[in-house]
Amino acid sequence: MATTAAESILGRAPEDLSLEERHALAGSFVALQIYTPAELPLRRIEAIGDTVQDCITMLRRRGLDPSKFEFTPLKPPY
Repeated sequence: MATTAAESILGRAPEDLSLEERHALAGSFVALQIYTPAELPLRRIEAIGDTVQDCITMLRRRGLDPSKFEFTPLKPPY
């Protein structure tokens, strides 16, 4: 995956991605902050990669704690 494509979706909600972006990134993993009763973070993509390990690496590079995130594959829009 191209770095510029990944960087362009950071901070956006998965629901806000265009059809073209969803098709292009289908199968990639994204990291979303885990919801808890004490915290209700905005649902934003904080990392993206071809594997969960890629997401963890990106989170650490950005100074974020991977244990506070869930990792899920992006699905095609339909």
